[in-house]
Amino acid sequence: MDKTKIEWCDSTWNPVTGCFHDCEYCYARRISERFGGTQKYTNIFDLPEPIRGEDGNAKAYPYSFSPTFHRYRLNDYIGKKGRNIFVCSMGDLFGDWVPATWIVDVIEVCMKNNKNNYLFLTKNPKRYEEPYIPRGFYNFWFGTTITRKCEIERVYEITGFRNSFVSIEPILEDLELRFDIRYFRCLGWVIIGAETGHRKNKVVPKREWIEKIVNECRKAGIPVFMKSSPGLAEIWGEPLIQEFPKGLMRKE
Repeated sequence: MDKTKIEWCDSTWNPVTGCFHDCEYCYARRISERFGGTQKYTNIFDLPEPIRGEDGNAKAYPYSFSPTFHRYRLNDYIGKKGRNIFVCSMGDLFGDWVPATWIVDVIEVCMKNNKNNYLFLTKNPKRYEEPYIPRGFYNFWFGTTITRKCEIERVYEITGFRNSFVSIEPILEDLELRFDIRYFRCLGWVIIGAETGHRKNKVVPKREWIEKIVNECRKAGIPVFMKSSPGLAEIWGEPLIQEFPKGLMRKE
């Protein structure tokens, strides 16, 4: 289990890394290629044991950003409790290329170690509908990422869960959200973030895009968390809105 700079969680846990979405703004790809190289693979990898470098240390991304199941990480957090854990921050656990057995193995570990909150985030929420995904666990949070207006329909896939959230990061255009639609009123949380890094065509969101999201959340009673990345902080100003839903509130 890794300490993290992601403000809306306490820890990240990456038994599965890598992704085939090929998003141009992806921070996870940048990190994995920095440490694992830029070679691209078309297949997936299942590692029962870590691959070690000449220094004897385990390689975090031995196949760069290609989907990899690090089975030896499954029990990383045994004995830990009381944490909000972002599961697979360096990949998409629910991508179409991920074998169902990988997902089942990760979910089973979460169910056995139920003293933490587990937050799942995917661009492919339709896989949440598969029969091995538990719906009623109070400490499971199912989220999806939205960056453009055309992606809003992803929300429909997560409204049947006890806990659901949306990560609007990075904001790439005016989403024109309307939370009076019954689907959006079922959300438990909305996270907002701007694009980071120095990509040539990096999108800088307009304040009015963010204001519309916040206003609709206020109408629906949905807590909002703004990530304090330089891009968003400069646009919105201080203080940022950083609210947690009741189930994820941290103890003082």
